Amino acid sequence: MSQSDTAPHPAAVRGRAAHVRGLVLAAGAGRRMGGPKALLRRRPDEPTLVERAVTLLHAGGCAGITVVVGAAAEEVTAIVSTLGRDLDVVRCPDWDEGMGASLRAGLSALTRSTHEGEGCVDAVLVTLVDLPDLTPDVVARILDAPGHVDNAHSPHPDEHAVDLPEPAAPTAKELRATLRRAAYDGTPGHPALIGRDHWDAVIAMAVGDHGAREYFRTTPHQLVECGDLATGRDTDTREELERSR
Repeated sequence: MSQSDTAPHPAAVRGRAAHVRGLVLAAGAGRRMGGPKALLRRRPDEPTLVERAVTLLHAGGCAGITVVVGAAAEEVTAIVSTLGRDLDVVRCPDWDEGMGASLRAGLSALTRSTHEGEGCVDAVLVTLVDLPDLTPDVVARILDAPGHVDNAHSPHPDEHAVDLPEPAAPTAKELRATLRRAAYDGTPGHPALIGRDHWDAVIAMAVGDHGAREYFRTTPHQLVECGDLATGRDTDTREELERSR
């Protein structure tokens, strides 16, 4: 990972909205990859993908982070435990079901816990461990920037997305109601910012390998274009990981 990948985004220096926590889904076995993706590296001299995910969330502005583990849980936990303060691990016993189980495990754990400097978590920024070109700038944009209205679910659908005004720091009530996700050339992807008001419904609908996809499909939310910063593509094979360098 280059210095630009790890340097704190200016937003991180000036401080975050309170009570937002990063949530990394890193429980999969990576069968097509030949092993758990969390433990892989793009290059021999680079950090593992789980280290990279945690580092870029910190650099983009997340003060605290929760990592969901499943396959190779002991190995991934050992790596995560060295990465700094206010970082914890949630084990997903049914990780083999897919992303939905990991998301349920992470959100369920956060509904029951408080964290250093945050107290009760009001929103989570969810990302996957296998997004090799994700950057801190994408994370910061989803946390801070209003982006564009998702017209498919906007209360005021128009032919074109409309710019939202620069917001003030959200109140706890506004943060809990937030539902926002990244898009890459118009295609929805990760990270996704999910306010606490949505957690119960997301947990109920997160099944198989779809995560929160069905909930986003049926619920009004903001779509923030990030295609100028990254591709947002995940990687399922070592060939794809090689091409992401």
